[in-house]
Amino acid sequence: MNARTQNSAREAGAPRRIRSFVRRGRLTDSQQRAMAEQWPTFGVDPAAAEAPGFWDACFGGQEPLTLEIGFGMGQSLLAMAAADPDRRFVGVEVHEPGVGALFAGMATEGVSNIRVLAADVTEVLPRVFAPGELDRVQIFFPDPWPKKRHQKRRLIQPEFVARLAERVRPGGELWLATDWQPYARHMLTVLDAAPAWENIAGPGATVPRPQARPETRFEARGLRHGHEVSDLHYKRL
Repeated sequence: MNARTQNSAREAGAPRRIRSFVRRGRLTDSQQRAMAEQWPTFGVDPAAAEAPGFWDACFGGQEPLTLEIGFGMGQSLLAMAAADPDRRFVGVEVHEPGVGALFAGMATEGVSNIRVLAADVTEVLPRVFAPGELDRVQIFFPDPWPKKRHQKRRLIQPEFVARLAERVRPGGELWLATDWQPYARHMLTVLDAAPAWENIAGPGATVPRPQARPETRFEARGLRHGHEVSDLHYKRL
């Protein structure tokens, strides 16, 4: 769709897509090299991932499948994958410098149990994962969109968590973390009201940071600024 068609559609009253992210930053030379070298092996074309049984063939096994949405610069995803080599991890991120940084880290650490989708998760989620295929979903420190007029952009919304539940097996998990307390309360309100999810800690409650979730640089910076970090843990009913 070209710019003229997009303008005509808006003028005709077509709904404008609301995105939960903003693209920022440029790739460094090392990140560009990592992208060029690692993408053919560890990058995934969403169109290819639509094929039945794709992830089993891609990883060469049927170990538990974890999806991390918005992995940022990839530090926690890399550390978790390195610590749990028998688990398959799929990271979704639109921030190209973050993808490049993750690939660089994978090469340095020798980690191979991660695959990456450089895409908007709201667009690819129902296409690339079969119902009940995911064992766990991780959403750590998503953009809180603190201004009231921007809160409609928050990723955690009733429609999204319902669609997420369709892709997670019964008994599967949803892990979330945020250092913005108004967003933590928003997450709790949305997820506690979702019939497919059960709050492990009880309604309105959070859990201690899971031992398996490493502290990220972003999190450490928030703590230095006095932010309280909330971890949420839900089970798929």
